[in-house]
Amino acid sequence: MSYQLRIADLPDLVRGAALLGTGGGGDPTIGRTLVAHALRNADGTENSITVLDPDELTEDDFVIPTAMMGAPSVLVERLPRGDEPGNALAALERFLGRTATATMPIECGGINSTIPLLVAAQRGLPIVDADGMGRAFPELQMETFAIYGVNGSPLAIADERGNTAMVDTGADNRRMEWLARGLAIRLGGVAYIAEYAMDGPTVQRTAIPRTLSLALRLGATIREARESHRDPVGALREALADTLYRHGEVLFTGKVVDVERRTTEGFTRGAARIAAFDSDATCHIAFQNEYLVATVDGRVVTVVPDLITILHLETAEPITSETLRYGQRVTVFAISTPDIMRTPEALAVFGPSAFGIDEEFVPVEQIGKFAPSTPT
Repeated sequence: MSYQLRIADLPDLVRGAALLGTGGGGDPTIGRTLVAHALRNADGTENSITVLDPDELTEDDFVIPTAMMGAPSVLVERLPRGDEPGNALAALERFLGRTATATMPIECGGINSTIPLLVAAQRGLPIVDADGMGRAFPELQMETFAIYGVNGSPLAIADERGNTAMVDTGADNRRMEWLARGLAIRLGGVAYIAEYAMDGPTVQRTAIPRTLSLALRLGATIREARESHRDPVGALREALADTLYRHGEVLFTGKVVDVERRTTEGFTRGAARIAAFDSDATCHIAFQNEYLVATVDGRVVTVVPDLITILHLETAEPITSETLRYGQRVTVFAISTPDIMRTPEALAVFGPSAFGIDEEFVPVEQIGKFAPSTPT
């Protein structure tokens, strides 16, 4: 069933989206601010955004997802003007000769859960409660849309200076990513895109459903647990149990003692080291925009596509890869992915080998728990 999303919902939404975004997807605060501004009228009143359940779509609907692409670390210093994703959508509409009836996220994470909300608010479009990753991934071919037969191109890309370009590689989604990434680098490291245009039944067949609603629910779970002085991580585990994700567990707690981060080839790449509070144990997390693999004393405890998120120890606020820093006291938390993301076809595109990780994928719930350290 469709519902209305309002400004008051945004803090919970972006908190939950950052959680599901596994450290990537861009700074959610930026997106929240842009959407709130777009929904406020000059007279102090506010508008809302219609969120469509994917089951409500028909073959007459034409859905065009919108997003930011590039290095999240660049986004912190190069804020969007606000009209870039709408310009990308308009460019793709002109190229295709069709007008979108709705937009949708390509991923559930950070700013990329809010970019289509911004487009929806500016254009008066509904947004579909679904996405193509169920988390965040760094590359455009890493979509359930692509895995299950949707062409990403033609893709439209835009920047804050009003430049737009089209990329059309037919069914070759990997080449589309390569060319679009080169454009994003030359546009300054961050750009805004419209891609994977599809009809309603194709959304229903290929997307991960109701991830915006899930982000909203998980963000509210953290907030409400804090307000009632309950353990927010325990509340998250309970909230996940009846969802497509099902399983969440604490992998490690400790202090961030080292972060190596660099911007290269259009990505934020690096690694973090977290030391236990009461032992010599160490957790190492590698990232390419998103957290990809977590090891404890050399033993893999979670690997992509399962979700790895880093939470502030006291508040459970998610920490993105570009804001991770020395001295933070954190909880490393893992979430299992939906079954649609664990098929052989999916693992070939965004499993460990796609990132050069020499590990077989083992679901986090089967790896076994590493007993987390406790703060002193």
